[in-house]
Amino acid sequence: MVKSGKKILKRLLCITLSAGMLVTQPAFAFGEEGESAAESPTPTPDPHTEAYYAAPESNSIPGWPQGPQVEARSAVMMDVYTGAILYSKNPDEKMYPASITKILTALLGCENLSVQNKLVMSEAAAHGISPGDSSIYADTDEIFTVHQALMALMLESANEIALAIGESVSGSVKKFVELMNTRSAEIGCTNTHFNNPNGLPDENHVTTANDMAKISRAAWYNPLFRKYVTRKIFEIPPTNKFEETRYLLNHHKMMEGRDYAYEGVLGGKTGYTEAAGNTLVTYAKRGNMTLLVVVMGTINGGWSDTASLLDYGFGNFEKINLKQDKTPVVTADLACDKYILQNNGNTCPFPYTRTVYVTVPKGTDVSALEKQQGLGSNAAGPLLLNSSYYYNGQLVGWGVQYEKEVLSDLLLSF
Repeated sequence: MVKSGKKILKRLLCITLSAGMLVTQPAFAFGEEGESAAESPTPTPDPHTEAYYAAPESNSIPGWPQGPQVEARSAVMMDVYTGAILYSKNPDEKMYPASITKILTALLGCENLSVQNKLVMSEAAAHGISPGDSSIYADTDEIFTVHQALMALMLESANEIALAIGESVSGSVKKFVELMNTRSAEIGCTNTHFNNPNGLPDENHVTTANDMAKISRAAWYNPLFRKYVTRKIFEIPPTNKFEETRYLLNHHKMMEGRDYAYEGVLGGKTGYTEAAGNTLVTYAKRGNMTLLVVVMGTINGGWSDTASLLDYGFGNFEKINLKQDKTPVVTADLACDKYILQNNGNTCPFPYTRTVYVTVPKGTDVSALEKQQGLGSNAAGPLLLNSSYYYNGQLVGWGVQYEKEVLSDLLLSF
């Protein structure tokens, strides 16, 4: 049945696609494990889902702008660069992520593979998925570059490619899954356990909107990953096993020129299974703010939820430069610390080494923010001072400072 499907697909691909056709229907637009069946002509449901009436937790923050109601069972919106959570609804509820899992798979591919290297499809990867799963119908022993594979993973959500990337990174899918869980823990996830690289249904494959936001934020900081998550169209030329060009189109319909285009949307990752419902991760930028939205357990693609949250985020918040803070901080030094500090007493200045921003409701007097500071552990090198800024108990930004004298010595050594 699989080989027969490939022959039919090859015949279909003989039709030449114009640029205009690519915008509306790519050669491999099969959807996210049945995604097309989950969509409706309008992204707004009538009547609303039961989850729509649940109030977001962020609305309980004193003085915080009241966020919108969304269909998603769970949702988080954060500023990518300050880490401020602007909206949260059931952020720690464990749920099935579906194909947004592939954000971590892609990140690990970017971190551990050279994009110029070859990726050869094993039989286990090529035939390790079921009929109807998102796929580019890669065949056993078919050769791609890692670059092409990562494009297929992020644009067409190819499940067999996710398996192949896992094998290429770790030698086996099982070891790659162990790496996924290790890396997610390093990122700070506390309610996540992955059991495969592609997000196909598995009762032991769960995460939360909060953890998924952390993973998506960490991935955004990887410049290579950003190339894949923001790419709209890509072509894979004929390979040793497939005689036609594959045309790939990003499934995110809020990107420029798409069905639900939203100003500022840079890209993201879609997902759908019957068990998970629609899941969606979106990156969007306006002015100096880059926002990240995660919606899980929603319907109709999650487009309406995401648009409502982005309207709320860009309309009610601003990112503000706190300038440099050189206020001395009292420390309880050990004898060895005093030697390192040249015995300069019990205080020392910790200037910031980079600009620190906070994301706060518009019109906020940032001088009134609560600042919490503490020395961080640093076995070798300059002392670290971690500074966190809060708006009525809500973290809105942070920064790391280095002890001044040691910092000066470091700068002089370059």
